[in-house]
Amino acid sequence: MPQCGSQVICYVVLTMATMLYAPYMVERLKLYPLLFLVPVIQLLAIANIPRCITKGWDFFAFFSSCGAIVLFMFLFGLGIFPNLALSNPDPQYSLTVYNACSSQKTLGIMLIIALIGMPIVLAYTISIYWIFRGKVKIDEHSY
Repeated sequence: MPQCGSQVICYVVLTMATMLYAPYMVERLKLYPLLFLVPVIQLLAIANIPRCITKGWDFFAFFSSCGAIVLFMFLFGLGIFPNLALSNPDPQYSLTVYNACSSQKTLGIMLIIALIGMPIVLAYTISIYWIFRGKVKIDEHSY
């Protein structure tokens, strides 16, 4: 299982580089120490992938990989919150959750559009699935 060691080492090196070169990414973890469980669980998920592969548990390896990806995204979101896009020359020009949100009226209109549109999309998907159901048969009219 030499692959597991290299993955864990890469994760630890990447985490140390993040703490060194982007210290703002770990500020929220320092404020809420319970959040340090997230990187630990992520490390365990990464270490579990090759273990499951060697045992032939492909589904569990896939599940661990998905979990590691979700936890990466969660940690990244924790690190940059409330920013969505950081401004490099001046942080006051960063795009934040608060200055990027829509008005209540816009959100209400989009809710109405979604409530009308989703049943149409679902009906279309179901009808197309029903029309094209069954096995494909190769005959003289096929190409």
